[in-house]
Amino acid sequence: MTAQALPREPQQDRSRATRRRLLEAAIDCLASVGWAGTTVAVVAERAGVSRGAAQHHFRTREDLVTAAVEYGADVRKARMRERLDALADHRPSTLDVVTLLGEMYTSPLFRAALQLWVAASSDEQLRARVVPLEARVGREVHRLTVEALGADESVPGVRETVQATLDLVRGLGLADLLTDDSARRTRLLHQWAATLETALGR
Repeated sequence: MTAQALPREPQQDRSRATRRRLLEAAIDCLASVGWAGTTVAVVAERAGVSRGAAQHHFRTREDLVTAAVEYGADVRKARMRERLDALADHRPSTLDVVTLLGEMYTSPLFRAALQLWVAASSDEQLRARVVPLEARVGREVHRLTVEALGADESVPGVRETVQATLDLVRGLGLADLLTDDSARRTRLLHQWAATLETALGR
């Protein structure tokens, strides 16, 4: 590395830190005030940066919130991976896995994604960006879930059962949006874990 390149590193670090603050503030805004309240100006203020600095990183609100939801999805997956790695000395129980998924799909990160989905449902340009993003995230979470469950998808019906599990926890996340649904969710997840055990042939 040349001496000329060294002074740039702190500036690059600051730029990365600013971008991360903006992404985290956008997730917080989406989760708390929804799409309508998540403007570049509001996010910039919440992140403690100027609007000009925000627009340097993200030209439009769509750029900002799409990047924020992608960042949030990566954080959710990383947390799931960390939890699974913490159980590396033994396979987590089916209940452990479905409980972890239930936590993922009731977090502020998921609430932010929901707000973007609603906005994208009536905005063709936004939908064109969100659909491929969610398809990729869905594939990766499905793969992690299969790994966590130790499921054999070559067995007929197993792939569909794993997908049904993900659809269930997404629906429970939606049910939690307006009221605290934790007690009912816990009962349902316990029952589903027992059903899943049978479906996986255990």
